[in-house]
Amino acid sequence: MAVWAVWGWVPEVLNIIVVLLSAFLILLVLIQRGKGGGLAGAFGGMGGSSAFGSRAGDLFTRITIVVAGVWLLICMIEVVVLHVVLKEEGENVTVREVSGSK
Repeated sequence: MAVWAVWGWVPEVLNIIVVLLSAFLILLVLIQRGKGGGLAGAFGGMGGSSAFGSRAGDLFTRITIVVAGVWLLICMIEVVVLHVVLKEEGENVTVREVSGSK
């Protein structure tokens, strides 16, 4: 087995992880309090107060940076994995027929 040999289930698992991380990242950004009051201000809530404390902005910022970094890393790994899988299947990796006709 080659160094970059990939099992058939790996691309699907990576897709699920990317989708879950994307949803988590969206929610994480939405609960952050920005200069405009965050999501709570858009719905008429108190713009100056945070439900998670006054230092929560620093924590949420760090968590957002880490999650975004992990998301980016997994996306790059997924590109490599899909490149290997398509090459093993004998398909042209650079140009792939999308229409289904050969």
